[in-house]
Amino acid sequence: MAAPRQVEPGSFLTLHYRLAGPDGRAVVDTFVDKPATLSLGAGQLAPAIEARLVGLAEGAQASFELPAGAAFGERNPELVQRVTRALLRAQGDPDAEYSVGDVVEFPTPDGEGRYAGVVRECGPDWLLFDFNHPLAGQAVRFDVKLLGVL
Repeated sequence: MAAPRQVEPGSFLTLHYRLAGPDGRAVVDTFVDKPATLSLGAGQLAPAIEARLVGLAEGAQASFELPAGAAFGERNPELVQRVTRALLRAQGDPDAEYSVGDVVEFPTPDGEGRYAGVVRECGPDWLLFDFNHPLAGQAVRFDVKLLGVL
């Protein structure tokens, strides 16, 4: 019988994973639904998380604790920005209502991708968005079960 395949850079994976912040609450949890499929190195997981997957064998279960800032970098105060309501109306739904805690997607400058920001404050003609990853600057826990490695 052949040895189980091991994760290498560029491997295509089918896995269940849970990503939780320091409070233990899951930000992503595929264990409750369908497994995820991804290609290592394609940017679907943080590089620090991908590095811990390399060398694991198909069928393995593991948990990793990453120290504050290791998975998603430190919080960057420059990524907290005011956006005018006029710009939001011009780029999105002109009738949209926004509340603190809402996640809003924006097109990248080249129009090819999207990025998200969380509403932190609402002003009369502006909204304050935080474009940092929700777990930036925080310790994280990553639990994984590797179902398949190609």
